[in-house]
Amino acid sequence: MFNDIGPLELVTIVVLAVLVFGPDKLPKVIQDVMRTIRKIREFSESAKDDIRQELGPEFKDFELEDLNPKTFIRKHLDSDELGLKEIRNGFDLKKEMAEVTDAVHSSDTGPSPSSSGSGSSGSGRIDMTKKPDDPGNDRPPFDADAT
Repeated sequence: MFNDIGPLELVTIVVLAVLVFGPDKLPKVIQDVMRTIRKIREFSESAKDDIRQELGPEFKDFELEDLNPKTFIRKHLDSDELGLKEIRNGFDLKKEMAEVTDAVHSSDTGPSPSSSGSGSSGSGRIDMTKKPDDPGNDRPPFDADAT
């Protein structure tokens, strides 16, 4: 509950409590605060038990924390019922991309009728650094009614 409070903050809170409530009333205030916290915990445990009883025996291991979407997903993905770890470990993206690249390059090396035109180099590969030749005025005509 107080995981974020460091020693300096704790000392500051104690000093402020002594200054605000005084050394005479401070023990009674601490007891009242502890009693209130205990009642809140008992109330929340009672509510959890009531919910579990209403849900029935098939939800015995149900936790209210599971209603948080992050917790729910983490719990079900960590159980690895679907074998996702094997799939994740068996898939090497670099290897797959290298295989696809090799397949594309091997299909480019064979002569094809479309690669004989300008814009291709002698090895059958397309030079992507060259700008394409100006196709001229091959634009479709402007249609004022279509716009």
